[in-house]
Amino acid sequence: MSAFPDRAAAILDRLVAFDTTSHKPNIELIEYVASYLGEHGVEARVVSGPSTGKADLLATIGPRDVAGIVLSGHTDVVPAVAEDWTDPPFRLAERDGKLFGRGTADMKGFIALVLARVPELLASDLKAPVHLAFSYDEEVGCLGVRELIPVLATLPVRPRLCIVGEPTGMSVVNGHKGKFAFRTRVRGLGCHSGLAPQGVNAVEYAAELIAHMKQMARRFAADGPFEEGFGVPHSTVHVGTIQGGTALNIVPDECVFDWEIRYIPAHDGAAIAEDVRSFARDSLEPRMQTVSKACGIDFDTTIDYPGLQIPADDDAVQFVQGLAGTNALGKVDFGTEAGLFQRDAGIPTVVCGPGYISDAHKPDEFIAKDQFAAGDRFLERLTARLIAGGVPR
Repeated sequence: MSAFPDRAAAILDRLVAFDTTSHKPNIELIEYVASYLGEHGVEARVVSGPSTGKADLLATIGPRDVAGIVLSGHTDVVPAVAEDWTDPPFRLAERDGKLFGRGTADMKGFIALVLARVPELLASDLKAPVHLAFSYDEEVGCLGVRELIPVLATLPVRPRLCIVGEPTGMSVVNGHKGKFAFRTRVRGLGCHSGLAPQGVNAVEYAAELIAHMKQMARRFAADGPFEEGFGVPHSTVHVGTIQGGTALNIVPDECVFDWEIRYIPAHDGAAIAEDVRSFARDSLEPRMQTVSKACGIDFDTTIDYPGLQIPADDDAVQFVQGLAGTNALGKVDFGTEAGLFQRDAGIPTVVCGPGYISDAHKPDEFIAKDQFAAGDRFLERLTARLIAGGVPR
């Protein structure tokens, strides 16, 4: 019998109730999942992160001496301002054929469906195992999975493939962009604005650097490289926040701005970042330091995760297409943990999950019940495949 809707919805209700916004601990949710698995006789390994209250979870169902499948999901969510929601964001609400709550689409809905499937998996004669891999802090740079991947490496047999259940509308995704994010601090020299040439205007130098980045972005949009399948088929450079200066009559001595690179797999994101650094180092800093050697420009990397690119004819891709009941493939402009599973764990990885990213990251986030049901049917077909013959070799 299908786990939808009662069992999965009940679990989703519990998951949504945990406020796992990325800047908060997720340990209570992880302990709930570990307890749930323990009640079914499944041992879960809780992997503590470097921050108090942060943890990943890894559990295996089925034989351990053959290659299996990783079902991956992140437990953290983006912030929610209660006043902007029709119902409290951390309480599941159902109306109009939809399940509302922070994380329902991204991506506690997938985790709930996986957990609801546990009794059927345990009752089945699986020819290959299922590894449940749930992480923390995906939304702020795919942090938790970096602690989880070394633990995956200790499994007796490396998994054959990984399915990251991000919301794709149950479409099969074999590519996404990578991302670098930086906080750049321009160190100038303050003085009275009437003596401006004696100072080093940090805001103006930041503006020159940002203008250089904007020229790069325009060049990518005009000349590429391009990659079909993405909504934006080229790499992008974007400045999101900037702060600098204290008063109009003071030459600002500091300016800080946050910016990012989202790069297609065919483009070298590190080379794009180095272009920006070299412009700062070779063109801006020498001029700044003619006034004061203490001036300069510092770059701190805040986010770094690779893109995903797996060939359409890879057995893992075709296996997931069979589960989804489609030959179609797509690429997405947002990032996931999939690139890290593939690059660092050496596991072929595909993204496919219920719900839509357009319904997430906003007030009144929801997953439609028909998507919830489609995700359940996907896992039902996966169970049948694992009973019939396991995973592709």
